[in-house]
Formats: sequence, C-alpha cells, structure tokens
Amino acid sequence: MLEITPGKAYGFFTDTSVCIGCKACEVACKQWNLLDGNSPVFGDGYDNTGSLDAQNWRHVQFIDNVPDSATTIGNGKAWLMMSDVCKHCTHASCLEVCPTGAIIRTEFDSVFIQPDVCNGCRDCIAACPYGVIEMDEHTKVAQKCTLCYDRLQGGLEPACAKACPTQSIQFGPLTELREKAKQRVDALHSQGVPEARLYGADESVYGGLNAFFLLMDEPEKYNLPNAANAVLPRRNNFGGYLTAAVTAALAVIGGLVALRRRREPARAPVKEEHRDDAAS
Repeated sequence: MLEITPGKAYGFFTDTSVCIGCKACEVACKQWNLLDGNSPVFGDGYDNTGSLDAQNWRHVQFIDNVPDSATTIGNGKAWLMMSDVCKHCTHASCLEVCPTGAIIRTEFDSVFIQPDVCNGCRDCIAACPYGVIEMDEHTKVAQKCTLCYDRLQGGLEPACAKACPTQSIQFGPLTELREKAKQRVDALHSQGVPEARLYGADESVYGGLNAFFLLMDEPEKYNLPNAANAVLPRRNNFGGYLTAAVTAALAVIGGLVALRRRREPARAPVKEEHRDDAAS
C-alpha cells in the first residue's frame, strides 16, 4: 500500500494507450464525492458526459479519428480515449486570480477550492485554460477535482485511480510517476509506436502538470493546448495593465478636448456682402 506523506508532491499519470473507455473512473469519482451527475446525452459517439464541469470531475473522451475509407490488414487505427481531469498545474492561473484566497495549494501540492471561502465570482472559470472549473447550480460555488484531498489526508489513494481496471490512471509521487512515464514512452517507441508522447510531464506547459498524460497523438486532438499556446492568464499582467492605462489616458484626453469645445462660445455667422449687379 502506498504511503502518502504530507509535504511531498503527488499527482496522476494517465496512460491513454491502455484506456478502454469503461468510465469506472467517472463512476468512482461521483460515488466518493457525492456528485449527482448530469442527465446523459449522447451525441455522435459514445461520450455521454460531454465535458468536465461541476458534476463531472472526470471525463472520458472518445475521439473517433478512424478514417471513413477501408483499411488493409495491419493498417487499422484505434479510437483515442482519455480520462480527462483537472491538471493541478504548477502555475495554476485559477489560484492566482482568485480574489478571496479560496483556491489553495495543499500539502500534497494539489490545487483545492475551499467551498466555504469561494464567493462565486467565476474568475477562476475564466482563467482556467482547460475549462475544468464550473459553478455548482445548488451551492453557487466553483467545483472541480480535489485530487481526493480527503482521501489523501486519510492515507488513501484517489477513488478514480483505485477503480481503474487497466492502470491507465496511476497515482503516486510525481518524481516516481515521471520516471514511469518516460519508461513507458520508451517501451512504446521500441514497439513501433512513434506517436506516443508525454504531455505536461515537463515544465513546457504551465510549469508542469501534476496530472500529466501519455498521448497517442498531438495534444490538439485531445482539445489540449500545445506548449506554444500554453500562455498563462494572470491577474498581475503588466502588459495588460499598461495597455489599459494608455487606453484610459487617451479616453480622458479625448473627453477633455470634447468638453472644452462645448464650452467655447459659438461664433457669429459671417454675413455675405451683396453686390449691386444692376450697377455693373
């Protein structure tokens, strides 16, 4: 049994190459966290959850990237499946923009929303680059994955990792998980799977993700921002403040000019001199 020690950084390594789309993680998460869930709605595929939100802290994506044309033996292509979750970013924009201090980093290095401190302002929802956080319609506070903070405090691993039948979701100390992930990628490459890659295991994406992934295609296929587009939203954004200040100054100057013109006395109309056409 894994010994969970406060003061160490813990997280998830999700290996999408062995995800079978069973949704055991979704069910376990809802059961432990007493989430009612939403009414299932099926679209074009098998995804009846839709996205991460206040009632779905785990979301299994089904990405049909199989070509419509027939394939020959040995050239088939599998669906992409991934159990998505809050990334518990090292540079967590939701934590930075929270005005009440409701979002904290715990002793396990996870990002946690304190419901009794949240004022429902929705700043964190706008700041999250992964669309993870949503408002609970009953409690009117922001909700997301807690990394099963209460279970960690009791020495138990998160419910989703416990329930995963293929070990697609692995929980443990981040240093150990990253080493496992590197070994897994090397093994897949040696087996002729060059498209396997890690996402969020290093600092290239928001300083590193405490819930990182092994992907079987480009991040964009999973609706994830790549390293080039992973720009951190910030409350203390000097460039944004400077632009806003310049714009405000120009608006003030324009208003003063308009006010001054309104106060100037109206000029008397110039009378035109009429010539005596008959005399000429």
